[in-house]
Amino acid sequence: MAGSYAELDGKIWMDGKLVDWKDANVHLLTHAMHYASSVFEGERAYGGKIFESRKHSERLLNSGRALDMEIPWTVDEIEAAKYETMKANGLEDAYIRVLAWRGAGEDMGVSSSRNPVRMAVATWAWGSYYGDAKTRGAKLDIAKWKRPSPETAPFEAKAAGLYMICTMSKHAAEAKGCSDAMMFDYRGYVAEATGANIFFVKDGEVHTPLPDCFLNGITRQTVLGMLRDRQVRIHERHIMPEELEGFEQCWLTGTAAEVTPVGQIGDYNFEVGAMTRDISNAYETLVRS
Repeated sequence: MAGSYAELDGKIWMDGKLVDWKDANVHLLTHAMHYASSVFEGERAYGGKIFESRKHSERLLNSGRALDMEIPWTVDEIEAAKYETMKANGLEDAYIRVLAWRGAGEDMGVSSSRNPVRMAVATWAWGSYYGDAKTRGAKLDIAKWKRPSPETAPFEAKAAGLYMICTMSKHAAEAKGCSDAMMFDYRGYVAEATGANIFFVKDGEVHTPLPDCFLNGITRQTVLGMLRDRQVRIHERHIMPEELEGFEQCWLTGTAAEVTPVGQIGDYNFEVGAMTRDISNAYETLVRS
């Protein structure tokens, strides 16, 4: 997309009504802008149907609760808002961003219990997250930042504040000519990319990090189910950095990333092999079924 997202045409759903895209604004003293009191979902629609839509809406509410922020809309109301926004923008194949946050109110400090919780839904056309990496494999840097301990942040929430180190890691990767960065966790185990979960293949078996300090993505769970249907042996476990040398294939999963092959992580190279291609193609078929 060329130009600023702020300058797109269309409608955005805000707090129960559709408003013009350029009028979907918040006050400078919105609590989320100062203290990251915000949660969100990223979703994709294929042929007018949002993939795993209710799971995303349910997770949004759970993320809000994890931040002590009760979102005053039900799953059914969130579902209706998403489809209303898509229809208003004339979209069938679309990316959907649902955002809930603490707005401006009586509190302007760390505490925000008296401020209203607001919600918005934006939809737009968005192609491949990693460009042509789906055919040749994405190139990843290795991030210097690590996913934090569960004792320091509610990792099970899709919370805006948790993405600060992801943004910095991706900027550093792009400066090196990479598409993204792989992150370790606070213990030094392989964790995930900045906005996607990660899988490896060795001797026909799949290895993927145990999501005990990072988000267990909905796409990740979908792909695990696809692998089980194929009776592929799966190892969900802690993966040490030195094991990267022995893996043959690698791919990323996420709503934006879908299933994207990885060709390189740092100095380690991977083939875009048969299992990677099969899972990627099968996922494309599934989301459009």
